[in-house]
Amino acid sequence: MQTKLKISEIFYSLQGESTFAGLPCIFIRLSDCNLRCNYCDAAYTWREKGELLSIADIIDKVNSFPCNLVEVTGGEPLFQDACFSLLSMLVQAQKTVLLETNGSFAIDAVPAAVTCILDVKCPDSGSGDSFTLKNIQEIQNRSVNRPGSCELKFVLSSKNDYQWAKEFILTHKLTGLLPILFSPVQDRIKAQKIAEWLMEDGLNVRLQLQLHTILWPEISRGV
Repeated sequence: MQTKLKISEIFYSLQGESTFAGLPCIFIRLSDCNLRCNYCDAAYTWREKGELLSIADIIDKVNSFPCNLVEVTGGEPLFQDACFSLLSMLVQAQKTVLLETNGSFAIDAVPAAVTCILDVKCPDSGSGDSFTLKNIQEIQNRSVNRPGSCELKFVLSSKNDYQWAKEFILTHKLTGLLPILFSPVQDRIKAQKIAEWLMEDGLNVRLQLQLHTILWPEISRGV
């Protein structure tokens, strides 16, 4: 019996976030999530049932697009145990594989060839205590063994979130170890404010805007 996963959508677009932003990318968006962040822009992943697809069918769909970069996202992709098998099969298919995860699940079983983009939830998200601290050591190990193989993303709603994120990365000595990105919740805080705070503090962090929301502001899915 083939392993199946609940899939919300598979689509071809441009990477809108991370250091891969701007590159053509195939997105495999898995259904379901263990968190309910109050600014979630993909709530349909847990409000809708999704479609059960075998890993073979998923890879066939991926191979139909003219692109080698693939991101597995959600929802929360690691909420489904079979995601680890999917990641392994994508690596075996010689794809460049990204995993976007909310950091609440351990990433130690994620294949070493996969680039892990961990979204550390800040207090004003409503999920600020969700990050698994076990992942800190794993991030450090992966970043040393394969530089650039992990990235951290913080989505900020307020100055309080900014200060919390700053303290997080300084406490865990993460600056300079891996790419760190701060992104605004668009209807809560202006990107210019985050830019000013970053410059005032001289923090080694990138300001990130969601490219897909700039290119396709009227579309909320499949971009």
